[in-house]
Amino acid sequence: MCIRDSSTGALQNPGQVLTSEQRQRLREAEDSERPVFVVTAEEALENEKEGTDETKTWHFTAENVRDFAWASSRKFIWDAKGYQQGGDVRPFVMAMSFYPKEGEPLWSSYSTESIIHTMEVYSRFSFDYPYPTAQSVNGPVGGMEYPMITFNGPRTNLQDDGSRTYSLATKRGLIGVVIHEVGHVYFPMIVNSDERQWTWMDEGLNSYMDGVAGREWDPDIPWGVEPSDITAYMQSQNQVPIMTQSDSVLNLGPNAYSKPAVALNILRETIMGRDLFDFAFKQYSNLWMFKRPTPADFFRTMEEASGVDLDWFWRGWFYSTDHVDISLDRIYEMRLDTENPDIDNARSRAQFEDKPSSLFVERNAAEGRRTWVERNPDVRDFYDDNDIYTVTNKERNAYNDYMEGLEPWEKTALERAVAEDKNYYVLEFSNLGGLVMPIILQVTYADDSSEEIRIPAEIWRRNPEQVRKLLVSDIPVKEVILDPHWETADVDIENNYYPRRLIPSRIESFKSEGRSGFAARDLMQESKSELKSDDEDENEDDQ
Repeated sequence: MCIRDSSTGALQNPGQVLTSEQRQRLREAEDSERPVFVVTAEEALENEKEGTDETKTWHFTAENVRDFAWASSRKFIWDAKGYQQGGDVRPFVMAMSFYPKEGEPLWSSYSTESIIHTMEVYSRFSFDYPYPTAQSVNGPVGGMEYPMITFNGPRTNLQDDGSRTYSLATKRGLIGVVIHEVGHVYFPMIVNSDERQWTWMDEGLNSYMDGVAGREWDPDIPWGVEPSDITAYMQSQNQVPIMTQSDSVLNLGPNAYSKPAVALNILRETIMGRDLFDFAFKQYSNLWMFKRPTPADFFRTMEEASGVDLDWFWRGWFYSTDHVDISLDRIYEMRLDTENPDIDNARSRAQFEDKPSSLFVERNAAEGRRTWVERNPDVRDFYDDNDIYTVTNKERNAYNDYMEGLEPWEKTALERAVAEDKNYYVLEFSNLGGLVMPIILQVTYADDSSEEIRIPAEIWRRNPEQVRKLLVSDIPVKEVILDPHWETADVDIENNYYPRRLIPSRIESFKSEGRSGFAARDLMQESKSELKSDDEDENEDDQ
């Protein structure tokens, strides 16, 4: 235990609890680059061997705490590292970890560093860590938080040669749980929401923030807060709104952790933008420090701080079980009529000739059959030698009269539009899932250039079921993809392509029961199992 003067920040003499050498190590840890062992593994092993009847009395004092916990064991190895937040006037924190030999070599490498990383990120997005210590203790549960102290579970594996190793999953598990549980010191230990009533205000907000901190640590770790991570849950039948009272939630993990975390991630990255969201979230965090906010307080503060009306977002994501499934149904390619028959009729003829001819006509011609007119050429007239797209003088005279009747500015506008000869497309969307979201398009043109077009969710305001959007371009459109970055949690991406793409899937070899033949599927499964086993051995050997 580190006892510190609240006014000077200086370490106080902890009596006979630590040796003079251990106290010196604790002082060195204040400004060390890496964690320093206060109690080494060798000392912890000796402490474990030496039983004692001696008793010690500890006195704990703390301000602004809603709960408390403590841990004690002769087995504990203890490492520490100081963390100075911002300038000298901000609180100095001792980050410390306590763990038995069964946690090594994993814990000394990552636990205390994960604590400091968490404080660096969370403080940037909310407020400075207000307490003098931040602690990570191995056990007695997989993950639990209290002010200044968290309990975290992963341990390492004992090998036959006496060494201890850990897998990639165990390493990621330790880093993830430390970030998450230390993050809980901010939410809800400081921003003190009612976890029993509104679990998402505790777990959801913290899962959003640990996703930010986690991806700043290592983006390759699957943190579970990307929009695509919740699409299966969003379209499942066994779900309730996020705002359901916690005891009645059917699937606590996706409902209280993942879905609200993803919602906030989408709000930041897709709807509000980082600057505006981060400002509003920081305002909420500081306004409600050591207070008891409700969901309405969070919704209202985010809107008031940002100046953005988000009622539609809260209603859809938090009060309903609708999901996102926006379909790009069809695209109409159009061209501006010039009213000039010499231009428009030629275009109409080209469009007609682009259609496939009649099979009946093709096969008659192949059989050598001639039409009645071909067999009686003396009866041919004007209409046999000209089609409906042939321009007549009557049509040209009508066009000239039309142009003379235009105002000068109308005539100029029409001539400019004809000269530019733009490409016009009407894109038709339908909202199959019920949850409105911005429409994000990646448009690829005939010359293989592309651009991204982002249409705010307000496009659905007058009709939440179906909307159209006009696209005008200089170059013909070749392909349009809806939600190209998978940022809206759209549950069905196959209706996001126009033209439609082939749906990627897999086919497995299969051997029927009771029939002889090549057991391709069995061999595949055996090969996969061997590869998986080799990978696991390699992961552990590398440690």
